[in-house]
Amino acid sequence: MDLQDKVVFITGGSRGIGAEVARQCGAKGAKVFLAGLEPELMRQVCDEIGADSADSVELDVADLPAVEQAVAAAVKRFGRIDVVLANAGIAPYGTVATVGRETFDRAMAVNVTGVWNTLYATLPYVSETKGHVMTVCSVASFVPLGGLHAYTASKAAAESLTAAFAMEVAHRGVTVGSVHPSWIDTDMVRDAKADLPSFVKIRKMLPWPLHSTTSVQECAAAIVKGMEKRSARVFSPGSVEIVYWSRAVLQSPRAVALMRRISKDLIPQLEDEIRGLGRSLSKREADHMPHESA
Repeated sequence: MDLQDKVVFITGGSRGIGAEVARQCGAKGAKVFLAGLEPELMRQVCDEIGADSADSVELDVADLPAVEQAVAAAVKRFGRIDVVLANAGIAPYGTVATVGRETFDRAMAVNVTGVWNTLYATLPYVSETKGHVMTVCSVASFVPLGGLHAYTASKAAAESLTAAFAMEVAHRGVTVGSVHPSWIDTDMVRDAKADLPSFVKIRKMLPWPLHSTTSVQECAAAIVKGMEKRSARVFSPGSVEIVYWSRAVLQSPRAVALMRRISKDLIPQLEDEIRGLGRSLSKREADHMPHESA
């Protein structure tokens, strides 16, 4: 797919992966419509791309009517939608004992229901253009990790949703792909590092390539290439594909037993740190969830 003059709809477009994908799509001549929780940041991205080629709207993806209104605004502004990137997501940290039901529900609402809302609202338009839809599912969709259970569970659900959706829309000429980044140098990852010393320790103990960090620019470039090729899977870095094909080993009884031994000391430390913080989200994410409880 040549992105020149195509219309790309991106959720979670305020910063990080979403914002950088928007910039790179804009550089290839695409029209970009951003949806996210931080309107000032999205306006800055739109200014970088150019007012004629970019627009944005404030949006909580967990709110279906709001998503439908945003999609309608994108179509009104640019006339069509050719590519969708369901990128919005949050990453709660904490165990079942500490994360809190409200935070867990919020993770599911954004990371799973938000993806469904985006697929549902954009489907009539990508059906018209026989477009391409992508969801950001993370390496976490096939690598469960203690202390990030809400995130890994929601991303596994998003991956399964995406695969089923691909089957459902094949007859419409719509193609679908899932994106699986590992640790990307985004505010989400930096926030966790700043909040939780145990998070840094856990990452260092993970085998290659699960402990490495990739730049936002490199990850976005892989996603944009996936748009152009209508890829069914995008991995960032590319070595994550090895992890994907090794998922049965990573979830085997022996691997789980090994992780239990590793986490025996680290999980109590993580729980103490979260109780000290008084929250299971980064401060930035918690600001968008006023009733968050740890």
